[in-house]
This record gives sequence, structure tokens and C-alpha cells, in this order.
Amino acid sequence: MSNESLSDGDLRNTGMSLKHDREWDYELDRIIEAVEERDATKVGLQFPEGLKRRGPKVADDLRELLPDEVTVLISGQPCYGACDLDTFLMRRTDVFVHFGHSPMKESDKIIYVPLFSNVEVGPIMEQAVEEELETGDVGLVTTAQHMNRFEEMKEWLTEQGFDVHTRKGDDRLTHEGQVLGCNYASADIDADQILYVGGGKFHPLGLAMEHPDKKVVIADPVNNVVTVADTEKFMKQRYGAVHRAMDAEKFGVIFCTKIGQGRWEIAEEIVDNNDNAYLITMDEVTPDRLRNFDMDAFVNTGCPRITTDDGPQFHKPMLTPQEYKIAIGEEPLENLAFDTFHGTW
Repeated sequence: MSNESLSDGDLRNTGMSLKHDREWDYELDRIIEAVEERDATKVGLQFPEGLKRRGPKVADDLRELLPDEVTVLISGQPCYGACDLDTFLMRRTDVFVHFGHSPMKESDKIIYVPLFSNVEVGPIMEQAVEEELETGDVGLVTTAQHMNRFEEMKEWLTEQGFDVHTRKGDDRLTHEGQVLGCNYASADIDADQILYVGGGKFHPLGLAMEHPDKKVVIADPVNNVVTVADTEKFMKQRYGAVHRAMDAEKFGVIFCTKIGQGRWEIAEEIVDNNDNAYLITMDEVTPDRLRNFDMDAFVNTGCPRITTDDGPQFHKPMLTPQEYKIAIGEEPLENLAFDTFHGTW
């Protein structure tokens, strides 16, 4: 895999690939304890897309350990983060287990099992130091899958002579140094370079766009490659979408009904101020589901990744709320910025 292929603007293939054999700790003891404490008869399991294939085996293991009268249900709904809870299943179970992400919405019913990666991060960090980082101040961020090694990362960088800057972002983030695909508040630190340790390219591109004055070095322990985030091709994509929407007359404004992705005030403001804007509510936003709407462009107020990952696949321009303001002339084109979420819900 070339460095160029990791830094281009097409963000559709951004998930962590399963190149390494991984053993996950599903924390079955904690789930069983919760079932016993609550006299639960229904347990719901929700997995992210890349781990759904593991669901039946986890269900089998639980059924062996739980009383016969306990029913285990697996969510088949798409799941892309802790903001994407299956509320239908959650309401109909006594214990709801969300695998693969750190807590965002706290509830006595929800158990979050983070599923930390067992991939070693040391070798790729050494490569990043040798090839791209300059000794001095450096910000350190990672994703939920690697938070189990965050203190180890900090200590190692300090031993190499770096002054490591970290912080916990806003309430949408659980851990110090954690970034989400929609939130990079943990990177608001006093350093000109940021080391992102993790798989995929969406997070570091978001970091680089939100912090254009900083060098974002990607140490990817999954694909075993070090690159520097380059936003040029991605920005061209976004500029292209905005330009195509400048002649739009009818806008479909999408309000996502997923529990952690709704920005009602933003959607409502757009519709209230534009007689040719129409509010469309939906849970899963896909190109096929929008194809039957007679709109010239769409504005996505849900998860930013709908716009940035899948934007090129939609039949009409798909804009962020800020890109919409540029398209209708309320803001200049040079103000274009990455769409982020702050707070919980």
C-alpha cells in the first residue's frame, strides 16, 4: 500500500483493517454480573460493522453462562460509534451491551465494552520519530481502540526527549487524548506538531483541517505505515460539492434520528430561513434512500462522516451546514472548514 493511497481524498475505506489476529476481551463476567443484579431476562448486544461477524460467537458464550430463561438478542442495525445506539433494541432489553466504543451516553442499562486493540504501537511510533517528528513539543492523540496504551505512548515519547501535550476534549469524549471522527477537541494543545496513533485516515484528515497550522503525523500500527496528513485532494472534493450547489434551488435538509447525531437547532434554522429547504428525517442516510427526492442539493446535519466519507456517492451535492452557508452566499469560500460535533446530545 503506497503512502499516496493513504492520504488521498477518498474516505470511503477508512475502517481499521483486520490484518492482525486479534483477541478481544468481551468482558463477559461484567455482563453476567449485570444480568444477575437486574434479574434480566433479555440482553441486547450491539457491535460495530467490522465486528458484527463476531456477534453470534459472543452470544453463544453468553448463553452457555446465563440461565436458560435469558434471551440474547443481536442488533442488526448499522453501528458506527457510541453516538449510534440501537434505541429500539435498548428499550426492549434489560441489559444493553455496546461493544467497541467508549461511553458517550451514560445509562444504568448500558454496558460499554471498549474492545482495545492488541496491536503493538511501539515500532510504528519509533518510525514516526525517525522520519517525521522534530524533537520538542508534540501533541499526542489516538482512538478508543488504542487508549489502553495511551500512558505507555506518553511515557515513551517523554523518554525520547519530547515535551508531550495532551488534554481531554469536551463532554463527547471519554478519555484524555481521545479523538472521534466528529470531534478533535483533544488536539487543542500548544504544539506545532501532533502525533496521531491509529488506523484509518479520516481522523487525521479531520485533525489537519481543524488545525491547519499544525503538522499531523499519522503513525498507523494497523497498516504499519507513517504518513503526514494531506488535505489538498479532500479539500478539492469539498470545494467541488459547494460549487455544484451554488445553483441549487431546492435543498433537502437531513435530520438524523440516531440518538447521538441529531442537530435539530441547525436543521430547523436552515428550514425556517429558506422557503426552498425541506426537512427530511431519517435514521440511516444512504445514497439510495435519497435518490427518489427531487432536490438539487442536500444538507447533512447528522454525522459529519456521512458528508465526508460518502459525499462523492450521492447523486446530488451533499453539504455540511457550513458549506450550505457558503453555497447560498452567507459565508466566503475560504471559510470552508471541517464539520465537527461538540457536546453529547
